[in-house]
Amino acid sequence: MTDEQHSLLKASDINAMNAFEFHHPLNPNSEIYLHFLGRAVGLKRIGVTIARVPPGKESFIFHAHQNEEEWVYILSGRGIVEIGDKEYEVEPGDFMGYGLPQQPHHLRNPFDEDLVYLMGGEAGGLDIGIFPRLGKRVIRDSESAYIVDESALQLFWSSQQRSKPSTED
Repeated sequence: MTDEQHSLLKASDINAMNAFEFHHPLNPNSEIYLHFLGRAVGLKRIGVTIARVPPGKESFIFHAHQNEEEWVYILSGRGIVEIGDKEYEVEPGDFMGYGLPQQPHHLRNPFDEDLVYLMGGEAGGLDIGIFPRLGKRVIRDSESAYIVDESALQLFWSSQQRSKPSTED
C-alpha cells in the first residue's frame, strides 16, 4: 500500500469495513457500531469515527472529558442529546462541539430509525472521563483504563493551595 492509498479511504472501503460493536460497561442500554476512519488512514493524534446507534439504544454514557475536546456531526436519523442539564433533539446537519472545560453530555436514539453521525476528537496519551451521575471517573493512559469511585479520591494538592508539596515528599 502506498502512502497515497493509505491516506485515502474511498466510500466503498468504508462500506466494506466491519463495524466494531461497543456496549459501554456502565450503561446497559449502550449499543453503538463504530467505523474508525482515522485509524484506517493512520491518524494517531485525532480520532474520526462514523457511529451508528440503533433505535431505542444509547451511545455511551453521560460523561465529560478533562483533557480531550470532541465533536459530533449528525449524518442521518434523529437523536436526543443531553448537554449539561438540558436536552435537545438533533437531526442531520446538526453539530455539537465539546471544548474544555467540557459540559457533561450524552446521545441517545429514542426514535424508529438508526442515528448515524460522524464524531471526532483528540486522542492524547492521558485523559480522565467523569461520569457525574455515577460518582465515578475513568483514568485512561495510552495502554489501559482504570475506573475509580470519586469517594476514593484523595486530594494530593490543589491549585487553590498556596504551595505545592515538595518533590522530596
